[in-house]
Amino acid sequence: MFPKLALFSLALAALTSVHGQGVGSYQSETHPKLNWQKCTKGGSCTTVAGSIVLDANWRWVHKTGDYKNCYTGNTWDTTLCKSNKDCASNCALEGADYSKTYGITTSGNSLTMKFVTNNDNGANIGSRVYLLASDTKYQMFTLLNQEFTFDIDVSKLPCGLNGAVYFSQMDADGGMSRFSTNKAGAKYGTGYCDSQCPRDIKFINGEANAEGWTPADNDQNAGLGGAGSCCNEMDIWEANSISTAYTPHPCDGLQQNKCSGTACGGGDNRYASECDPDGCDFNSYRMGDTSFYGPGKKVNSNSKFTIVTQFITDTGTASGSLKEIRRLYVQGGKVIQNSKVNVDGMNPALDSVNDEFCATAKTAFGDTDSFGKHGGLRQIGKSMAKGAVLVLSIWDDHTANMLWLDSSYPTDKDPSTPGVARGTCDTGSGVPADVEGAANGVQVIYSNIKYGDIGSTYTA
Repeated sequence: MFPKLALFSLALAALTSVHGQGVGSYQSETHPKLNWQKCTKGGSCTTVAGSIVLDANWRWVHKTGDYKNCYTGNTWDTTLCKSNKDCASNCALEGADYSKTYGITTSGNSLTMKFVTNNDNGANIGSRVYLLASDTKYQMFTLLNQEFTFDIDVSKLPCGLNGAVYFSQMDADGGMSRFSTNKAGAKYGTGYCDSQCPRDIKFINGEANAEGWTPADNDQNAGLGGAGSCCNEMDIWEANSISTAYTPHPCDGLQQNKCSGTACGGGDNRYASECDPDGCDFNSYRMGDTSFYGPGKKVNSNSKFTIVTQFITDTGTASGSLKEIRRLYVQGGKVIQNSKVNVDGMNPALDSVNDEFCATAKTAFGDTDSFGKHGGLRQIGKSMAKGAVLVLSIWDDHTANMLWLDSSYPTDKDPSTPGVARGTCDTGSGVPADVEGAANGVQVIYSNIKYGDIGSTYTA
């Protein structure tokens, strides 16, 4: 994930003094309410009254007890942030006005996330939120031998955008108990990690990421620090109205871990980290069925639909090993089975992510098998058994313009080469300046989140 981070300069009132990565007191942190359901066999579902929290990377960071920014645009204030520890001691995260500043609203079991929100301080671009079990703890999901279901409306997500739903193996408290200098915790959305070992995170493990920070030359709000934050990632849904994929990304460990420099991977060192950056993706268009998903297609992205993801184990119990990730859709009162593979060298009966699918797809497309190197489905299963945090986001891509999801990628290869064509978007689409400038009304709506026993969360 490479979301654009919107950061603001705000004139704020007196703030609380802290020692470590602290919190301010100008804007109260009130988490928007969001309900979801836990279901059991027989179709019985219990409503959970939960809430969401905004990721810490989107929040205003300022000098403790002062209006002064610690971070402005895409640079740190070096007088406050001479070192990562100094920065954490000197700076505080502020509360969020979810609707006015970030375009995030909830109603019952529905969450709406706008891509661009104009406000008194400029414009917010994209956002990322997490489900909370309480005001200080993330909701942790353990999904082996279970299914996860939600409704989605991507009708207003064009080329170059990604409305993503995924599980990240973050700490339940955002890292507070492991890192004593983290005073903000899950209440303020700290502790993010994913399989890209992202280095654009401003605070990692209770310290700033200011040392070695390089402002991005193509993004006025972001940059890369000297450290990154790695963990297992299960992408349930990465999509816009044109294309979609679901993708497991294993890492070697089973908890969030801080990396440094080239050990974070990326760029020329893409496969140098402890995580699999590519994953094993099932994108129906890339797998040869170009009529399955999109506007007016079998799964019609012009209208709301339901996504069901099932995590099948080898024993049919929660103590087994993950052997298959199965996908179903429900739309217009009908259950729609996932598309079949239509790629030379792959079994045409394949319609889910399993060991055969992943191994043969890597061979057919000539891709590096980083997925297998880092433990494949078995490792993702171990991660899921331990528990992970649900992430919901909307973002654009300053690295590859989202072409890896919805166009032909890499762009220097013939689109007829197996695995290159991933959607119908033009290879010139997805440029952030273009999608941000034409973002009026662009949004994604997530609703009706459910999880529980296989077959319990949906009906035809």
